[in-house]
Amino acid sequence: MQTPSLSARDLDVIWHPYTQMQTAPAPIGIVRGEGALLFDEDNNSHIDATSSWWVNIHGHAHPHIAQQLAAQALQLQHCIFAGYTHPPAVNLAERLLQILPSNQRRVFYSDNGSTAVEVALKMAIQYWDNKGLRKHKILAFKNAYHGDTFGAMSVSGRSVFTRVFDDLLFDVHFLEVPSTDNISQIIADIEAQQPEQIAAFIFEPLLQGSGGMIMYDIPAFDQLLQYCTSKNILLIADEVMTGFGRTGKNFAMEYVHTAPDMVCLSKGLTGGSMALGITTSTAAIYEAFLSNDKLKTLFHGHSFTANPLACTVALASLDLFTDPACAQQRIRIHEQHSAFLLELQQLSIVKNPRLLGTILAFEIVTTNADGYTNALADQLHRFFRSKRIMLRPLGNTLYILPPYCITNEQLALVYESIRELAAELV
Repeated sequence: MQTPSLSARDLDVIWHPYTQMQTAPAPIGIVRGEGALLFDEDNNSHIDATSSWWVNIHGHAHPHIAQQLAAQALQLQHCIFAGYTHPPAVNLAERLLQILPSNQRRVFYSDNGSTAVEVALKMAIQYWDNKGLRKHKILAFKNAYHGDTFGAMSVSGRSVFTRVFDDLLFDVHFLEVPSTDNISQIIADIEAQQPEQIAAFIFEPLLQGSGGMIMYDIPAFDQLLQYCTSKNILLIADEVMTGFGRTGKNFAMEYVHTAPDMVCLSKGLTGGSMALGITTSTAAIYEAFLSNDKLKTLFHGHSFTANPLACTVALASLDLFTDPACAQQRIRIHEQHSAFLLELQQLSIVKNPRLLGTILAFEIVTTNADGYTNALADQLHRFFRSKRIMLRPLGNTLYILPPYCITNEQLALVYESIRELAAELV
């Protein structure tokens, strides 16, 4: 009797994320990876043009990461992190603080991007409470996405992701994305919200990912951050997606002059190899929790906080990320994208092509409204699956966000598939 395929076995037991299981095509069974390629159970190669949900920055099955992980697994796999510590956690914190904004002084470990955001929100609200002030209001951007746990959903734009739960989420005041035309109105909007009651402003710096790869004006964004700082509104930079070189610089906050009070990290933190979340803070925030009063403790933690294996993988990823060769790879991808951008600008089926660092995005023109629920998404997904290229659309928004090791030849195949799509849709 023939052994069932991995894909068939999956359909009997698995519930996939962001997937309508009744109508979605059967998942492709992936059994190994190498560089920017993933190989299915029939040994067909697939180009991972979106870094497997934006996490993989150095390529799949990178030998340096695998070797460091294997060595650590024989040394220490896990240890409670309340009252104990270990070398991978200390080494990672020390190295990260060297490359993050210079005002960041403390590292708090969690499990993923959503929990890193939860930690930051709790830090911000309790910071003011510990100082004897009741400031519970939060600012965020419209169309923001910060994760799928309840606090992270609360500070995310109300959308298909939150629809069922909207009545259960805490109240947040949402701002328009800043531009030179609307920055004055945005500041006036905040003024009307009684800034002295606002605890924090959480944002994806320069780029909204799941909201549709929305890129915004840097000077206007910086002006907004400076205003918030002047009003004692804490700044939470969600660099879960933008961190580790995606926008061209190491971190997106390097494009502005205003330093954040907290930074949230995950995804590329481990090179896409394991789950790990980090929230960093300034010394001032950390010191507000120091007290003989135990009620001023940050009562937050996870069973796998600062897991030694995950921290080791993050250290190995940092080795690769801080190598000058990584910066050159990002420059090369940006140059390749820039040339293709000129082509996209000439296609009638393409709208608003844009580029930031290694991220190239655009909309496909349709008669329906732009957005995640645009019906074109399924057609686009099927098209690129047939080409064995992993380009998962956000509605009618397409984007290329590849591992830094992707070759020019592989990028050329991705670009050619988009040319073929455009010809088919005209």
